[in-house]
Amino acid sequence: MFDINIMALSGQLLIGLINGSFYALLSLGLAIIFGLLNIINFTQGAMYMLGAFVAWFGLDLVGLDYWAALVVAPVLVGVVGMLVQRFLLRPIANENHLYSLLLTIGLAMIIQGFFTHLYGSSGLPYAMPEALKGGFRLPFMYLPMYRAWVVVAALVVCFATWWVIEKTRLGAYLRAGTENPQLMQAFGINVPLIVTATFGFGVALAAFAGVMAAPIYSVSPEMGANLLIVVFAIVVIGGMGSIAGAILAGLLMGVIEGLTKYFYPEASSTVIFLVMVLVLMLKPAGLFGKEA
Repeated sequence: MFDINIMALSGQLLIGLINGSFYALLSLGLAIIFGLLNIINFTQGAMYMLGAFVAWFGLDLVGLDYWAALVVAPVLVGVVGMLVQRFLLRPIANENHLYSLLLTIGLAMIIQGFFTHLYGSSGLPYAMPEALKGGFRLPFMYLPMYRAWVVVAALVVCFATWWVIEKTRLGAYLRAGTENPQLMQAFGINVPLIVTATFGFGVALAAFAGVMAAPIYSVSPEMGANLLIVVFAIVVIGGMGSIAGAILAGLLMGVIEGLTKYFYPEASSTVIFLVMVLVLMLKPAGLFGKEA
Protein backbone atom coordinates (compact mmCIF):
# COMPACT_ATOMS: atom_id res chain seq x y z
CA MET A 1 0.00 0.00 0.00
CA PHE A 2 1.15 3.52 -0.79
CA ASP A 3 1.42 6.03 2.01
CA ILE A 4 -0.31 8.91 0.22
CA ASN A 5 0.57 12.47 1.10
CA ILE A 6 -2.44 14.47 -0.13
CA MET A 7 -0.58 17.77 -0.38
CA ALA A 8 2.30 16.26 -2.35
CA LEU A 9 -0.10 14.35 -4.61
CA SER A 10 -2.18 17.48 -5.22
CA GLY A 11 0.97 19.41 -6.09
CA GLN A 12 2.03 16.82 -8.67
CA LEU A 13 -1.47 16.75 -10.13
CA LEU A 14 -1.37 20.52 -10.50
CA ILE A 15 2.02 20.33 -12.24
CA GLY A 16 0.62 17.61 -14.48
CA LEU A 17 -2.43 19.69 -15.32
CA ILE A 18 -0.25 22.70 -16.16
CA ASN A 19 1.98 20.58 -18.40
CA GLY A 20 -1.15 19.06 -19.89
CA SER A 21 -2.42 22.53 -20.74
CA PHE A 22 0.73 23.23 -22.75
CA TYR A 23 0.56 19.78 -24.31
CA ALA A 24 -3.06 20.41 -25.33
CA LEU A 25 -2.29 23.76 -27.00
CA LEU A 26 0.73 22.43 -28.89
CA SER A 27 -1.03 19.19 -29.85
CA LEU A 28 -4.06 21.14 -31.01
CA GLY A 29 -1.91 23.22 -33.36
CA LEU A 30 -0.28 20.09 -34.76
CA ALA A 31 -3.64 18.35 -35.16
CA ILE A 32 -5.10 21.33 -37.04
CA ILE A 33 -2.14 21.51 -39.42
CA PHE A 34 -2.05 17.75 -40.02
CA GLY A 35 -5.80 17.14 -39.98
CA LEU A 36 -6.70 19.99 -42.31
CA LEU A 37 -3.52 20.40 -44.37
CA ASN A 38 -1.91 16.94 -44.11
CA ILE A 39 1.42 18.50 -43.12
CA ILE A 40 3.54 17.07 -40.31
CA ASN A 41 4.94 20.29 -38.86
CA PHE A 42 8.20 19.83 -36.97
CA THR A 43 8.58 23.59 -36.50
CA GLN A 44 5.87 23.61 -33.82
CA GLY A 45 8.40 23.46 -30.99
CA ALA A 46 10.44 26.26 -32.56
CA MET A 47 7.29 28.40 -32.90
CA TYR A 48 6.54 27.77 -29.21
CA MET A 49 10.04 29.02 -28.41
CA LEU A 50 9.62 32.00 -30.75
CA GLY A 51 6.43 33.02 -28.93
CA ALA A 52 8.32 33.11 -25.63
CA PHE A 53 11.18 35.08 -27.17
CA VAL A 54 8.81 37.63 -28.75
CA ALA A 55 7.34 38.23 -25.27
CA TRP A 56 10.84 38.55 -23.78
CA PHE A 57 12.05 40.90 -26.54
CA GLY A 58 8.89 42.98 -26.24
CA LEU A 59 9.32 43.44 -22.51
CA ASP A 60 13.07 44.06 -22.67
CA LEU A 61 13.12 46.42 -25.66
CA VAL A 62 9.83 48.32 -25.70
CA GLY A 63 8.20 47.53 -22.37
CA LEU A 64 5.50 45.30 -23.87
CA ASP A 65 3.66 43.79 -20.91
CA TYR A 66 2.49 40.20 -20.54
CA TRP A 67 -1.13 40.85 -21.55
CA ALA A 68 -0.13 42.61 -24.77
CA ALA A 69 2.39 39.84 -25.49
CA LEU A 70 -0.41 37.25 -25.36
CA VAL A 71 -1.85 38.98 -28.43
CA VAL A 72 1.25 40.30 -30.20
CA ALA A 73 3.38 37.12 -30.03
CA PRO A 74 0.77 34.76 -31.59
CA VAL A 75 0.08 37.32 -34.34
CA LEU A 76 3.76 37.81 -35.22
CA VAL A 77 4.60 34.11 -35.04
CA GLY A 78 1.45 33.32 -36.99
CA VAL A 79 2.68 35.64 -39.75
CA VAL A 80 6.04 33.84 -39.70
CA GLY A 81 4.16 30.55 -40.07
CA MET A 82 2.15 31.92 -42.99
CA LEU A 83 5.37 33.00 -44.73
CA VAL A 84 6.84 29.53 -44.16
CA GLN A 85 3.78 27.90 -45.69
CA ARG A 86 3.56 30.32 -48.60
CA PHE A 87 7.20 30.38 -49.70
CA LEU A 88 8.65 27.09 -48.43
CA LEU A 89 5.86 24.53 -48.12
CA ARG A 90 3.50 25.53 -50.93
CA PRO A 91 6.07 24.94 -53.70
CA ILE A 92 6.47 21.32 -52.58
CA ALA A 93 2.80 20.74 -51.68
CA ASN A 94 2.34 18.17 -54.48
CA GLU A 95 5.54 16.30 -53.69
CA ASN A 96 5.94 13.35 -51.34
CA HIS A 97 5.06 14.28 -47.73
CA LEU A 98 8.61 13.32 -46.75
CA TYR A 99 9.85 16.57 -48.34
CA SER A 100 7.73 18.81 -46.09
CA LEU A 101 8.66 16.68 -43.08
CA LEU A 102 12.38 17.08 -43.74
CA LEU A 103 11.98 20.77 -44.55
CA THR A 104 10.23 21.54 -41.26
CA ILE A 105 12.80 19.53 -39.30
CA GLY A 106 15.63 21.47 -40.94
CA LEU A 107 13.91 24.81 -40.40
CA ALA A 108 13.31 24.03 -36.72
CA MET A 109 16.99 23.17 -36.26
CA ILE A 110 18.04 26.41 -37.99
CA ILE A 111 15.79 28.53 -35.76
CA GLN A 112 16.91 26.79 -32.58
CA GLY A 113 20.57 26.96 -33.59
CA PHE A 114 20.32 30.67 -34.38
CA PHE A 115 18.87 31.54 -30.97
CA THR A 116 21.30 29.21 -29.19
CA HIS A 117 24.19 30.99 -30.90
CA LEU A 118 22.87 34.37 -29.73
CA TYR A 119 21.71 33.52 -26.19
CA GLY A 120 23.21 30.17 -25.24
CA SER A 121 21.21 27.34 -23.75
CA SER A 122 20.54 28.85 -20.34
CA GLY A 123 17.11 30.29 -19.62
CA LEU A 124 16.27 33.99 -19.61
CA PRO A 125 13.90 35.12 -16.82
CA TYR A 126 10.51 36.56 -17.73
CA ALA A 127 8.54 38.40 -15.06
CA MET A 128 5.16 37.15 -13.96
CA PRO A 129 2.39 39.78 -14.33
CA GLU A 130 1.60 41.59 -11.08
CA ALA A 131 -2.11 40.82 -11.33
CA LEU A 132 -1.42 37.07 -11.24
CA LYS A 133 1.03 36.93 -8.35
CA GLY A 134 0.00 35.26 -5.11
CA GLY A 135 -2.42 32.39 -4.81
CA PHE A 136 -5.23 30.66 -2.97
CA ARG A 137 -4.89 28.63 0.23
CA LEU A 138 -7.03 25.52 -0.31
CA PRO A 139 -7.63 22.87 2.38
CA PHE A 140 -5.30 20.38 0.68
CA MET A 141 -2.79 22.61 -1.17
CA TYR A 142 -1.64 26.12 -2.08
CA LEU A 143 -2.80 27.07 -5.58
CA PRO A 144 -0.66 29.77 -7.26
CA MET A 145 -2.87 32.19 -9.15
CA TYR A 146 -0.71 32.15 -12.27
CA ARG A 147 -0.89 28.36 -12.53
CA ALA A 148 -4.66 28.48 -12.25
CA TRP A 149 -4.76 31.14 -14.98
CA VAL A 150 -2.66 28.99 -17.33
CA VAL A 151 -5.03 26.04 -17.00
CA VAL A 152 -8.19 28.14 -17.45
CA ALA A 153 -6.78 30.13 -20.39
CA ALA A 154 -5.61 26.97 -22.17
CA LEU A 155 -8.99 25.30 -21.72
CA VAL A 156 -10.84 28.36 -23.03
CA VAL A 157 -8.60 28.68 -26.10
CA CYS A 158 -8.77 24.95 -26.84
CA PHE A 159 -12.56 24.79 -26.51
CA ALA A 160 -13.04 27.96 -28.59
CA THR A 161 -10.81 26.55 -31.34
CA TRP A 162 -12.67 23.23 -31.36
CA TRP A 163 -16.03 25.02 -31.50
CA VAL A 164 -14.99 27.25 -34.42
CA ILE A 165 -13.63 24.35 -36.46
CA GLU A 166 -16.39 21.85 -35.74
CA LYS A 167 -19.51 23.96 -35.23
CA THR A 168 -19.29 27.13 -37.35
CA ARG A 169 -19.55 28.00 -41.04
CA LEU A 170 -15.93 29.18 -41.02
CA GLY A 171 -14.86 25.75 -39.80
CA ALA A 172 -16.93 24.13 -42.52
CA TYR A 173 -15.13 26.28 -45.12
CA LEU A 174 -11.78 25.24 -43.64
CA ARG A 175 -12.62 21.55 -43.80
CA ALA A 176 -14.18 21.73 -47.25
CA GLY A 177 -11.34 23.85 -48.63
CA THR A 178 -8.79 21.18 -47.74
CA GLU A 179 -10.92 18.13 -48.55
CA ASN A 180 -12.19 19.33 -51.94
CA PRO A 181 -10.24 22.44 -53.00
CA GLN A 182 -11.39 22.33 -56.65
CA LEU A 183 -15.06 22.51 -55.66
CA MET A 184 -14.45 25.34 -53.19
CA GLN A 185 -12.48 27.33 -55.77
CA ALA A 186 -15.38 26.89 -58.20
CA PHE A 187 -17.56 28.69 -55.61
CA GLY A 188 -15.09 31.58 -55.46
CA ILE A 189 -13.33 30.58 -52.21
CA ASN A 190 -9.63 31.44 -52.05
CA VAL A 191 -8.37 28.00 -51.01
CA PRO A 192 -4.62 28.85 -50.99
CA LEU A 193 -5.34 31.71 -48.58
CA ILE A 194 -7.35 29.37 -46.34
CA VAL A 195 -4.47 26.87 -46.28
CA THR A 196 -1.92 29.58 -45.45
CA ALA A 197 -4.13 31.10 -42.73
CA THR A 198 -4.78 27.66 -41.20
CA PHE A 199 -1.06 26.95 -40.96
CA GLY A 200 -0.50 30.38 -39.42
CA PHE A 201 -3.21 29.77 -36.83
CA GLY A 202 -1.76 26.38 -35.91
CA VAL A 203 1.65 27.86 -35.13
CA ALA A 204 0.04 30.88 -33.40
CA LEU A 205 -1.39 28.44 -30.83
CA ALA A 206 2.17 27.29 -30.11
CA ALA A 207 3.29 30.91 -29.67
CA PHE A 208 0.41 31.57 -27.26
CA ALA A 209 1.53 28.59 -25.19
CA GLY A 210 5.12 29.88 -25.30
CA VAL A 211 4.12 33.24 -23.82
CA MET A 212 2.22 31.53 -20.99
CA ALA A 213 5.13 29.18 -20.33
CA ALA A 214 7.75 31.96 -20.14
CA PRO A 215 7.10 33.03 -16.51
CA ILE A 216 7.09 29.40 -15.34
CA TYR A 217 9.94 27.76 -17.26
CA SER A 218 11.92 30.87 -18.38
CA VAL A 219 12.80 31.58 -22.02
CA SER A 220 15.31 29.22 -23.64
CA PRO A 221 16.20 28.23 -27.23
CA GLU A 222 15.78 24.58 -26.24
CA MET A 223 12.37 24.89 -24.57
CA GLY A 224 10.50 23.80 -27.70
CA ALA A 225 12.78 20.94 -28.66
CA ASN A 226 12.29 19.39 -25.23
CA LEU A 227 8.51 19.25 -25.76
CA LEU A 228 8.20 18.42 -29.44
CA ILE A 229 8.64 14.63 -29.33
CA VAL A 230 6.30 14.38 -26.33
CA VAL A 231 3.67 16.44 -28.16
CA PHE A 232 3.90 14.27 -31.26
CA ALA A 233 3.38 11.20 -29.08
CA ILE A 234 0.28 12.84 -27.60
CA VAL A 235 -1.08 13.61 -31.09
CA VAL A 236 -0.66 9.94 -31.97
CA ILE A 237 -2.44 8.92 -28.77
CA GLY A 238 -5.35 11.25 -29.43
CA GLY A 239 -5.56 10.31 -33.11
CA MET A 240 -3.68 12.01 -35.95
CA GLY A 241 -5.76 14.95 -37.12
CA SER A 242 -8.39 14.67 -34.37
CA ILE A 243 -9.02 18.11 -32.86
CA ALA A 244 -10.88 16.84 -29.78
CA GLY A 245 -8.41 13.98 -29.43
CA ALA A 246 -5.43 16.34 -29.30
CA ILE A 247 -7.02 18.43 -26.55
CA LEU A 248 -8.23 15.56 -24.38
CA ALA A 249 -5.09 13.47 -24.84
CA GLY A 250 -2.89 16.45 -23.97
CA LEU A 251 -4.71 17.10 -20.70
CA LEU A 252 -4.96 13.39 -19.87
CA MET A 253 -1.28 12.70 -20.51
CA GLY A 254 -0.30 15.68 -18.36
CA VAL A 255 -2.31 14.30 -15.45
CA ILE A 256 -0.94 10.77 -15.96
CA GLU A 257 2.59 12.18 -16.04
CA GLY A 258 1.91 14.05 -12.79
CA LEU A 259 0.57 10.91 -11.09
CA THR A 260 3.57 8.92 -12.29
CA LYS A 261 5.95 11.51 -10.81
CA TYR A 262 4.34 10.91 -7.43
CA PHE A 263 3.98 7.13 -7.43
CA TYR A 264 6.95 6.08 -9.58
CA PRO A 265 9.18 9.07 -10.51
CA GLU A 266 11.65 6.95 -12.49
CA ALA A 267 9.00 6.30 -15.16
CA SER A 268 7.68 9.86 -15.46
CA SER A 269 9.79 10.69 -18.52
CA THR A 270 8.69 7.57 -20.42
CA VAL A 271 5.09 6.97 -19.35
CA ILE A 272 3.64 8.97 -22.27
CA PHE A 273 5.61 6.90 -24.78
CA LEU A 274 4.50 3.71 -23.03
CA VAL A 275 0.89 4.82 -23.38
CA MET A 276 1.54 5.62 -27.05
CA VAL A 277 2.86 2.10 -27.67
CA LEU A 278 -0.17 0.54 -25.95
CA VAL A 279 -2.58 2.72 -27.92
CA LEU A 280 -0.88 1.88 -31.23
CA MET A 281 -1.08 -1.83 -30.39
CA LEU A 282 -4.75 -1.74 -29.40
CA LYS A 283 -6.14 1.09 -31.55
CA PRO A 284 -3.68 2.19 -34.24
CA ALA A 285 -5.82 5.18 -35.29
CA GLY A 286 -5.57 6.66 -31.78
CA LEU A 287 -8.16 7.04 -29.05
CA PHE A 288 -10.30 9.50 -31.01
CA GLY A 289 -9.02 8.93 -34.54
CA LYS A 290 -10.94 7.28 -37.36
CA GLU A 291 -9.81 4.04 -38.91
CA ALA A 292 -8.61 4.39 -42.48
